[in-house]
Amino acid sequence: MALDTNFLVSLLFSLLIFAITSILFLSHCKSSKSRTNKRLPPGQMGLPWIGETIDFCKAQKKNRLYEDFIQARIKKHGKTFRTRLMGHPTVVVNGAEANKFFLSNEFKLVVSSWPSSSVQLMGLNSIMEKRGESHRCLRAIVATSLGSTGLESLVPRICGTVKTHLEKYWNGGAKTIRLYNLTKVLTFTIVIECLLGIESKPGLMELFERVLEGVFAAPVDFPGSKFSRAKGARNEIEQMLVDIIRQKRKELTEQVKQESRVEDEEKGILLTRLVEALIRGDVSEAEVVDNVVLLVFAAHDTTSFSIAMTFRMLAHNPNCYSVLEKEHELITRGRAPGETLTYEDTKKMKYAWQVARESMRIFPPIFGSFRKAIQDIEFDGYTIPKGWKVLWTAYGTHYDPMYFKDPLNFNPSRFEDPIQPYAYVPFGGGPRLCAGYQLAKLNILVFVHYVVTGYDWSLESPDEPITVDPLPFPSQGMPVRISPKLP
Repeated sequence: MALDTNFLVSLLFSLLIFAITSILFLSHCKSSKSRTNKRLPPGQMGLPWIGETIDFCKAQKKNRLYEDFIQARIKKHGKTFRTRLMGHPTVVVNGAEANKFFLSNEFKLVVSSWPSSSVQLMGLNSIMEKRGESHRCLRAIVATSLGSTGLESLVPRICGTVKTHLEKYWNGGAKTIRLYNLTKVLTFTIVIECLLGIESKPGLMELFERVLEGVFAAPVDFPGSKFSRAKGARNEIEQMLVDIIRQKRKELTEQVKQESRVEDEEKGILLTRLVEALIRGDVSEAEVVDNVVLLVFAAHDTTSFSIAMTFRMLAHNPNCYSVLEKEHELITRGRAPGETLTYEDTKKMKYAWQVARESMRIFPPIFGSFRKAIQDIEFDGYTIPKGWKVLWTAYGTHYDPMYFKDPLNFNPSRFEDPIQPYAYVPFGGGPRLCAGYQLAKLNILVFVHYVVTGYDWSLESPDEPITVDPLPFPSQGMPVRISPKLP
């Protein structure tokens, strides 16, 4: 009887296991069938892991990513297509509606997705990796310094830095300079000294440049590799910043104890605001360090490239330059010699900003960026599976005649009329819209003003090739023949 009971229990248990297994199997089959029935975007995935990465990198290196890679696939597959890049199945999307959909749905459907090397070098605690409340907190601190009040206090400092730069590198009679190379020095000095209030010591820019060389390199940390050199430079920068941050914290804490007021000029410095947040406990020391590092890169290379391309396009279009000159002559009319620009003056530089915007449309400083789907996404009649990458590009609208008539023609006046939202995206959009775009605007306008009103200049290599490594730059450093403008 006991044997029969044991047999019966064993049989019932086996039947139960079989039933559960069958249900799970049928459920898996149903789920697999459902995934199979999803309509993936058209395209080619290429070789395992490698996919079409080689073609992508070749096109990007030559600054022909849109023409040689994206446009060719749009003609074959349509504006939404799939590929495989750097080991990841990736959907490339194009058009203002695509930009709006993915950029405005950050944190909801997609999240920012940077290479491992970029994350390690910029920092796990930088705003580019933050989500939710921590992202909002850090962005609010940055936005306060780069809002209208903060920018107004920055203008005199930026003007002083630009004039000092021109006196050092541009004065001295007729000569040739490399405008892009020198502009990198200028934009670095502005972000370090004017925005952050840190003394720009010799060799500091070279350290940051070494870090930049590794942000898209393979994250292999062996001696002599790009990534290893970049990490070493990053460690040096971090140690320097930790010392500065702790000293700043000590000074601000003492001021609070002595009930002394923080000067308005000091309040306008972003590092001060970050350290104040550190004292309140809103951010950590690591967050301050990582976001200072990120801000230097975000406000440095991209702005210098935009300035260089603005001058390139002005050189190619002398009629536009003539209009711009007249605008800046009106601004200086009636001013005392050497009188500093004001924030209100920069608001009058409407044509100069149209020229700069058009230059950034044709030569976007950032080609686009990757996102990662955090759930299955239905878009344009296709399913983008969870975990896949999504790549949007500025070229997808900037070069499309649907949004910009005769897109390869330089026409600053096209910005007199409103542009369709998400069609013009050199600074991205949505929650991750570049927080420093107004600072970039100020840098460009102030520099253009002082050069246009103080110097005659001409490009020595008007058709100098643009290369990418990892960001775009004029391959010869943009040699320019300059001389002081005659009264």
